[in-house]
Amino acid sequence: MRRAGGLPLATWLGFFKLLQRYHRYEVVNLEPLLQPGAKLIVGYHGRPLALDLCMLTVTLHERLGYLPHGVAHGAFDRIPGMRAVVDGLGFVTGDDARLAQAVARGEHVLLQPGGTREGCRSFRHRYRVSWGERLGYLRLAVRYRLPIVPVGGSGMDDAYLGLNDGHALGRRVGMPARLPLWLGVGATGVWPLSLPFPVKMTQWVGEPLTRHLAPGFDASDRVSMLEAHGEVAGAVQALLDRARGRSPARMAGKAAV
Repeated sequence: MRRAGGLPLATWLGFFKLLQRYHRYEVVNLEPLLQPGAKLIVGYHGRPLALDLCMLTVTLHERLGYLPHGVAHGAFDRIPGMRAVVDGLGFVTGDDARLAQAVARGEHVLLQPGGTREGCRSFRHRYRVSWGERLGYLRLAVRYRLPIVPVGGSGMDDAYLGLNDGHALGRRVGMPARLPLWLGVGATGVWPLSLPFPVKMTQWVGEPLTRHLAPGFDASDRVSMLEAHGEVAGAVQALLDRARGRSPARMAGKAAV
């Protein structure tokens, strides 16, 4: 597997480092992600892009020396030129040899179970986890024996004002690869030509969840899987609620940028 690097990585790190300053970004309780061993970082998908999680990867690159391996939309495999970008960042689009090799090296994997369906909603649906019964991330955690670290925060749904349900409109007009067609407004106009509003973004990292790693846990038992799924979704929702209701300074844990 070719390691991440080159122009895609340099561009990613430079751009999101600037965005960290623009959004006055900080992380609360980063410590669980600095401990040895690969973990599955599971986060809320802000709108329309998971900018906060992208900025988190920059912080982790500075502390750990590698970019966490994001699970990107499968459409990237079919868009000309995007495969090289995904490879340059060390991202994956599914469960394959590249992912197995990354986990074997003890490197984190990052994904958002809600995907763009969660991120491309209207302003009527903000800071609410919407994963349905998507269990793919949980099967991944069981298969590779990965503790799950939930991530939520504040600011990510305030960067743009969503005007519609992107997935519903995408289906209506027949967008390829089930991509959404989302309409949003930012600080300087209409997305994607607009800068985001300069809101402060704070990332809150929860403690690792390991119910799915307990002896006797049966990944083929749907009831057990849904119970574990509910625990993870609930942990992310609790972080979203707590981040918006309290100052980060009042939570135990040291902030890192």
